[in-house]
Amino acid sequence: MKIAKQLSKPFRIDDGRKFRLKDHDPGDTGDIASKDEAADLLKAGVTRLCELQDVLYAQDHWGLLLVFQAMDAAGKDGVIKHVMSGINPQGCQVYSFKQPSSEELDHDFMWRTAKSLPERGRIGIFNRSYYEETLVVRVHPEYLQGQRLPPSVVDEDIWSKRFEDINAFERYFSRNGYAIRKFFLNVSKKEQKKRFLKRLDEPEKNWKFSAGDAKERGHWKEYMHAYEEMIRATATPHAPWYVVPADHKWFTRLVVAAAVIDALESLDLHYPVVDESKRKELELARAVLEGEGKDKPAREDA
Repeated sequence: MKIAKQLSKPFRIDDGRKFRLKDHDPGDTGDIASKDEAADLLKAGVTRLCELQDVLYAQDHWGLLLVFQAMDAAGKDGVIKHVMSGINPQGCQVYSFKQPSSEELDHDFMWRTAKSLPERGRIGIFNRSYYEETLVVRVHPEYLQGQRLPPSVVDEDIWSKRFEDINAFERYFSRNGYAIRKFFLNVSKKEQKKRFLKRLDEPEKNWKFSAGDAKERGHWKEYMHAYEEMIRATATPHAPWYVVPADHKWFTRLVVAAAVIDALESLDLHYPVVDESKRKELELARAVLEGEGKDKPAREDA
């Protein structure tokens, strides 16, 4: 599906050294002319994604990890819901990482996500991830106190060291047969405000809003700096970032679907080929099934 690569490539970051967030427009819609065109492409993409996931599951060699990071109201939940709508639930695992528990804080910062990695043959989805430790914790360094770290390791280089640890982890994971694709849903501050107000105006969406969401807007510049530094430090060919425009949800979902399809198509996926011994077993099973009832005596009327 060549269109998948064409749609997703402009937003892919393999080398973050020259990355600047200001160069990426949250309102971009690429060459897609309309919402209806995007809907048709997404429908075709979901079908293709379902086909690829079936082979991934059957082959049981590769795994795929999708990481989603974004500011509040950027549309992570909607992307996961719409893009993965055709996936067999047996082949997909979704984890949403909230505020760390006491048990999680008693471990290293990668522990809670590492134990939730997908099995081979499956697609694992992280709704937020270990990257929170270089985002919200960086914007709110007081959170480091709750992690019970020895004072000697909390120095001015802690963020660059965490980036190094994340890169090493992702390199290790990829070397063990897992593809990693990371998505930053790039929503504008103006669009976020619009979506927050909608959540307040519509009773059925009130549950999505919390006072803390609005409060974090006061740290917008700090978050944008943290996201930029994160992508600059951790975008690699084996674990690229996609900086996806998120002001138009219909385009966001299309780009994510295209990137996931491209990732799966880049793997050596094929249905398992049975060997001669297995083929003989299948032939025997066929003979047994086809022979059922042939030797059953005819019913005799009393």
